[in-house]
Amino acid sequence: MIPEVEKIWMDGKLVDWKDAKVHVLTHALHYGSGVFEGIRAYENGHGPAVFRLTDHIKRLFRSADIYKMKIPFSLKEMVEGTKDVVRANKLNSCYIRPIAFRGYGGMGLYPEGIPVQVSIAAWPWGAYLGEDGIKNGVRVKISSFRRNDPNSIPPAAKACGQYLNSILAKIEVVSAGYDEAVLLNSHGNVADGSGENIFIVKNGVIHTPPTCAGALDGITRDAIITIAKDKGYEVIERDLVRSDLYLADEVFFTGTAAEIVPIKEVDERPIGPPGEITKALQDTFFKAIKGKEEKYKSWLEQV
Repeated sequence: MIPEVEKIWMDGKLVDWKDAKVHVLTHALHYGSGVFEGIRAYENGHGPAVFRLTDHIKRLFRSADIYKMKIPFSLKEMVEGTKDVVRANKLNSCYIRPIAFRGYGGMGLYPEGIPVQVSIAAWPWGAYLGEDGIKNGVRVKISSFRRNDPNSIPPAAKACGQYLNSILAKIEVVSAGYDEAVLLNSHGNVADGSGENIFIVKNGVIHTPPTCAGALDGITRDAIITIAKDKGYEVIERDLVRSDLYLADEVFFTGTAAEIVPIKEVDERPIGPPGEITKALQDTFFKAIKGKEEKYKSWLEQV
């Protein structure tokens, strides 16, 4: 259950949580025609600060552009609306969900003239894959469901309907006793997790699938690549196959909800406890989001 807070931002106004409703004939409910973001705010000693807020909202607009959706608010209005929600609910640390979707006013696959509605919600939410997962690692399984092909449903967009692909993968692997799924693309190369980007470490070099393999252009992914390069590690974006995961020295997920999570087992093949490079990246990342790394303070937008 999502913990209920006081207010949700809907189409430019703060409304009571219980009144944040849409019509049953909302277009996005029937066709998945919406785009969204996942964002986190953290207490940094000066109140809540949102991690890379503007970057997240820019990606929301890019996702909307792919689906020819015109968001009826500016970037600045969306950024301020996000801060308003955190402030109104007196949240110090929280997860934030902006969503833009085609609303009530028409049915059918051609969405011309259907209004685009926008909401921003925030609530307390702990580690997506659990605190133990962050500390000790998670067990993953490669799903039989393939990641969406860019020429069928573009993975570059963070769109509502396309996450049915991730839901199928997640249900499959959790039902089999694993914590998370890894999806391959139509060519058999590694794309990402059901809701995370994936990295491996081999012989001290960090590797991650390119976005053209179906990986989302993750905000946390970008942060970890930046941190890794600043620490002097080589980072290579290249195609990976499942055996690259099996034979890696370290494997880990990144994502807004998941943060940085070591992977201790892939398809019943042990990777081992969290490695030194993974732990070093975790340490710097968690300091950065709490405002304890001067180099990365520009990533935090104070509420």
